[in-house]
Amino acid sequence: MTKSNHDADVAFIQALAELLRENDLTELQVKREYGEDDSLNVRVSRQMAQQVVAQVAAPAPVAAAAPAAAAPASEPAADPASDPGAVTSPMVGTVYMQAEPGAPSFIKVGQQVSEGDTLLIVEAMKTMNHIPAPRAGTIKRILVDDGAAVEFGAPLVILE
Repeated sequence: MTKSNHDADVAFIQALAELLRENDLTELQVKREYGEDDSLNVRVSRQMAQQVVAQVAAPAPVAAAAPAAAAPASEPAADPASDPGAVTSPMVGTVYMQAEPGAPSFIKVGQQVSEGDTLLIVEAMKTMNHIPAPRAGTIKRILVDDGAAVEFGAPLVILE
């Protein structure tokens, strides 16, 4: 790959990142073919803290930076997943605290909920999955942020 190709690729990746921001997208993936044995695969995605991460797979080895792990704010020493009131994620996905942007959140700390009330939404494979309260109670803690990625079994909310 020549220096001019490298500069053009950097400009291309920056343009993709800007496109991601301007159109409020969460991910873009593009493959550029330069020739039979020369191509560029780019995946640009926006993480929870609105940072842009680009992964580049090119013919030459490229060092990849590990994404920073985001810890929930004010996390105590005890594992929230072991709390008896923990409501965990039934799937891998992205958390949404309201039905649509600008709408009020489903829950707040201190709020009373009934069994079956929607606590939040986990989007998985373009499907919005409402996570219901397993029982009636009070929201003690919310352990995830809006737009955060969650794993299967990750604690979402503490319900007492």
